Parts: sequence; C-alpha cells; structure tokens
Amino acid sequence: MSFKGIIPPVTTPFHQDGSIDRDGFCVMVEHLVASGVHGIIIGGTTGEYYAQSRDERVGLLKLAKTVVKGKVPLIAGVGAIRTEDCIEYALVAKDLKYDGILIGSPYYAVPTQLELANHALAIDKAADLPVMLYNYPGRTGTMMDLEFLDRVGRSTNFCAIKESSGSMNQLHALARDYPHIDLFCGMDDQALEFFAWGAKGWVCGAGNCLPAEHIALYEACVIEKDFTKGRQIMSALLPLMRVLEQGGKFVQSIKFGCELAGLPAGPVRRPMRALDDEQKRELETTIRTLKAVIASIIAKSQKRASENVIAINA
Repeated sequence: MSFKGIIPPVTTPFHQDGSIDRDGFCVMVEHLVASGVHGIIIGGTTGEYYAQSRDERVGLLKLAKTVVKGKVPLIAGVGAIRTEDCIEYALVAKDLKYDGILIGSPYYAVPTQLELANHALAIDKAADLPVMLYNYPGRTGTMMDLEFLDRVGRSTNFCAIKESSGSMNQLHALARDYPHIDLFCGMDDQALEFFAWGAKGWVCGAGNCLPAEHIALYEACVIEKDFTKGRQIMSALLPLMRVLEQGGKFVQSIKFGCELAGLPAGPVRRPMRALDDEQKRELETTIRTLKAVIASIIAKSQKRASENVIAINA
C-alpha cells in the first residue's frame, strides 16, 4: 500500500451536551470523499481521539467504514499510552479492513528509541497493516529519530511518516536517507518545503474545511511541478497556517472553519475551550481572504493553460 495526496484527519462533531454527533460525523466523511481528498484518517488528534472513550473510538472506526465503502483509503489512528491498547485498536482496524494504521509515540511515557521501536513493531506484528508513522515530539515528548527509523525499517509495513517535528534537519534526513518511507507533511506552515523535498502528500487538519485549497497546492507542486504557482498558493495559505501551528487553538480553529463552510462541528471537548469572538473574527477574515486569493490563482492558471492550448492548435 502506498499513500499519497491530501489526507485529512477528520474532525469529530459533538452535540452541545458533549455527545458524539454521529449524523454530523457521516456528513463530514461524505464531504471529504466528495471533495476529492486522497484518503481520510479516523481517530487522529484533529478528531479529538484523546478525549474519547474506547467504545466511542471503535464506534467511529466502524461508522466511517460504512460511509466510505472503499471510495478512498482509510487510515485508523491507534494512538494510546499502552502498547496493548494500541494493538487493540489496530486489530479493530484490521477486522474492519482498513487500508492502514497511524502510529505515534505514546504521549507522556517518553520511551527510549529502542522502547519506542519495540512498541511500534509489536503493533505491526499484531496487525500486519501498512503503517504511517506520526512524529510529533512537541505533543508526545519523544522524537522518532534515526535510530528508531533504522529499527522499524526491518518491516516493510512502515511505508510512510507524517513528520511534525518542525525540524528541517529531520525533513532533510528523511528525504535523503529514507526513500523507502514516503514523506508526508505534518507541519502545516512548512508544506511547500516538504513538497520541494519530494513529499508524497500532506496530512492536514484544515483539509476538513478547505479541501480544495489544500488539493490545489498538492496538484501544483506534485502533479504539475509548478512551484511558482505553488509558492503563490502557499503564500495565501500561510496566514492560516501560522494561526494553526502557533496559535494554540488548532482543533478549535478547524472546527470553526467547518462552521463557516456550513459543515457540522459543534464544541470541542473539555478541557479545551472554544475560540472567543475576536479569534473567530480574525479567523473568518483570514479564511475568506485566502479562499479568494487561491481562487484567483487557479482561475489565472486555467486561463493561461487554455490560451496555450489555443496557441498550439492555431
């Protein structure tokens, strides 16, 4: 299995009482499929898995599978502190015939690189599914460094990595020395740099509310190899990316973006709190502006392409 393209970790809509809005979740999954994304992650951090019970997480894995029906690849987030719990979620994904699993470092535990490798290999041995690694030391406290990558490399199931450390040295090492592990952007304000270094795709939370704009950057850089156009699109996206990566309100911002797009979102679960009115106004202006700019960039590009076709046929 080889993953590629724009793969959003779907949000989990909640009712005002904090219960899961299952109908809203189905709408979100259907929206992403219809938008043309290349895959969907169920049970990622953008989906607030850490604030859900075991039964809720398993229920969403099952529900997503019934909605997608093989239209796009599905990746199950299996994150937990205990290896045994991760294995349980991975076996659920295997039973449901998911296309892969997402494995991150156990948060708070801070394992050594050997311990982390043994953790990932144990999950892999139990599930035998394609694995996308998730390296986000800022949230987990543990870096997936080169020792870890060398150790897990004994299994060919480790086929991709969502790289979210923010380290350009790590990006360069992955691109140069680990070509067998497909590189995915996991640091939103570095998406252009990732594509310049050969990334196969982007795991992007804001793909929930702005899938067309994220797909536009992927297509410009990866499909068309037009990095002039890519820089223009990324320049338009950067104000939003900075808010997401540096604002401390990632999930809240994604969910408000979904509200602006007319999609179900609902509140975030405690202990997080919603955006205040000023933050909402700033985010709404940022999103409205980038959508208009990117639409203009795409329209101009399409016009140039059409004119070139006419000139060739003249």
